[in-house]
Amino acid sequence: MSKTTFDIRDIMAMLPHRQPFLLVDRVIDYVPGESLVAIKNVTYNEPFFTGHFPQVPTMPGVLIIEALAQACGLLIAIDTGIRPDSGMIFYFAGIEDARFKRIVEPGDQLRFEVSLDKAKRHLRRFKTRAMVGTELACEATLMCVMKDTSRSAPNSATAE
Repeated sequence: MSKTTFDIRDIMAMLPHRQPFLLVDRVIDYVPGESLVAIKNVTYNEPFFTGHFPQVPTMPGVLIIEALAQACGLLIAIDTGIRPDSGMIFYFAGIEDARFKRIVEPGDQLRFEVSLDKAKRHLRRFKTRAMVGTELACEATLMCVMKDTSRSAPNSATAE
């Protein structure tokens, strides 16, 4: 049986992101070539809460989308075996139909559900959802594109 859960050490080996921008704590389920479920424990210690918003700490929606994109990157990394030190990186390439349904605040646990919708050459499209318990916090279709960073600088139109 193949591995279906991954801890923070595994995640750090698969993604180039580091604190404070690494937004996935653990992978709790993985179906090869199909889907991945990951979690993030949202705490008041997050650096963005000091300014967003001090009186009503709220996780920025763009960071929820970024966390979903990181979960997509993990699905690609696990499926392909590509690691950041290979010179190949998957960049965020597009967002469609993003909807925010619930505020995310300190004490919440975000559950990221991502499933591969379409794969074509170096492009992947994913259906994604961020949940807090049984409540939908965000959903979106995300695209990622693979770039060889060892040969040239990333194109600003596809790099984040």
